[in-house]
Amino acid sequence: MSTKADEPMVSIEAIRESPFGPDLTDAQCQLLAESTGLIALDVGAPLLDEGHVDEVLYIVSRGSLEVIKQTGGGDAVTLQLLHRGDMAGILGFVDGVPHSAAIRALTQCELIALDRKDLERLIDQDPHLVYLVMRTVVRAAHRILGRMNAQFVEMSNYISHQHGRY
Repeated sequence: MSTKADEPMVSIEAIRESPFGPDLTDAQCQLLAESTGLIALDVGAPLLDEGHVDEVLYIVSRGSLEVIKQTGGGDAVTLQLLHRGDMAGILGFVDGVPHSAAIRALTQCELIALDRKDLERLIDQDPHLVYLVMRTVVRAAHRILGRMNAQFVEMSNYISHQHGRY
């Protein structure tokens, strides 16, 4: 990620403590840290707007955020809360599609930002690092999909009053 001299750099420790860290060597953590940027958000500050397009993966390193979806008439519903280690912007990072929801900070937050182009620049230098990063991203997407499927089944059971739980 292109950073200016006055912007804070992502530390090796922040990468080591992120979802990527457990699989990476110290050299790979250093390389990834050099390819990322750091974003600080104040309470209530937006990270993403619904419909915004970028190819950046965001990893929460400190704080909490909420994913919100507009429902019409100025109302919104909270879809998910994000905490340390959670990722946001996965589909935009992978496919470049517009974000389907907005994200805003609930507390003071710090996020690691990885632009897809910056990760792609590492393919020739350390293809195994790129593989490990993408494997971690796919695992995160898989967990989100599993959670959504479980919520769908729960909601479906509630609506149809099946299985005697409601």
